[in-house]
Amino acid sequence: MKYIFSFICLTLVHFAQAQYSVRLVVTQAATKQNEDIYVAGNFNSWNPADEKYKLKPAAGGRRSIVIKDLPAGTYAFKFTRGSFEKVECMADGRNIEDRVIEVNGDVSQEFTVAGWKDDYPDKPKPFTASPNVRVLDTAFAIPQLNRKRKIWIYLPKGYATVGKAYPVLYMHDGQNLFNEQTAANGEWGVDEALDSLQKITGKECIVVGIDHGGDKRLSEYTPYNFTYNKTTVQAEGKEYLNFIVQTLKPFIDTKYRTKKGPEFTSIAGSSLGGLISYYAIIQYPTVFGNAGIFSPSFWVSPQSIIDAETFFTNTNPRFYFYGGGKESATMVADIKKVAATLSGKNNNYQITTLIDPLGEHNEKNWRREFPSFYKWLMKN
Repeated sequence: MKYIFSFICLTLVHFAQAQYSVRLVVTQAATKQNEDIYVAGNFNSWNPADEKYKLKPAAGGRRSIVIKDLPAGTYAFKFTRGSFEKVECMADGRNIEDRVIEVNGDVSQEFTVAGWKDDYPDKPKPFTASPNVRVLDTAFAIPQLNRKRKIWIYLPKGYATVGKAYPVLYMHDGQNLFNEQTAANGEWGVDEALDSLQKITGKECIVVGIDHGGDKRLSEYTPYNFTYNKTTVQAEGKEYLNFIVQTLKPFIDTKYRTKKGPEFTSIAGSSLGGLISYYAIIQYPTVFGNAGIFSPSFWVSPQSIIDAETFFTNTNPRFYFYGGGKESATMVADIKKVAATLSGKNNNYQITTLIDPLGEHNEKNWRREFPSFYKWLMKN
């Protein structure tokens, strides 16, 4: 009986640790046949120019790659020529949905690339910001980092005629919040959502959008140093948050009618913006009482996960975690781990975790989730 039990245990361990090989073959590309092709997906953090994921030439003009040691699961990916400006698309230039492959054994699949995005010049994007949105400053000073940044602000429709004070939501990646013209991959539609939701709920707030810093986004939205593409990124997240807390928020509170306590002050963002929003509430719980943490990039900052174990505050912080099942391989697991750790710390911490099994890592999914977040936020 002892040996049978040992055999069963070993078998279970084998299946728990089973890993597979995935062979992807591009049989034909519409144009640029002589250029390198890469695959970017949730198995390599969507890096569009990862040399480890460059397809190799094969017979008949084909390109292929074998990705080894993948655990069973669902993987999303696209083919690129080294950047997302050169990502695959439809034959008429329209974007394609992420390709998806289910892995529960060794897999081999063939694909054709109908077109490349850079073969189709973009049409001018429309200006879609509602009248309630304005640019507060195109070059607001960030003394903590010796930089300047565009700041957007959304004011409720009745702000000019009603003399009451409003809660404030601070959001990162301001380019993507209100205006299709400035959004690289589609906007969140925060202004349209609030215009509708505030009529339904009767709950209004001010939204302050902070543009990301382009090539500084990686450093500004990260609390700890990390390595990306063999380069060490020097974290500036603490300075960036200090700017919001010490410079931007006091300015907003002085210039506009705001409710200033933590229960009325929120912060939200996605991906690295989700990571820095999480870090903001655990570092400044007396400033931010609520955080919208969409698809947080915990993979770049394992220490942030550990920080949940030592977090303590006498306030009543509220965490809203969202993640998609078709994002990175660790996205859902990391969110659940952090949420469970925080839940075990204090019953006063209010934690909501929403997982969309089909959710992908993009603005379209975050736009769809934002109204649910806002309704949750206004229940405070």
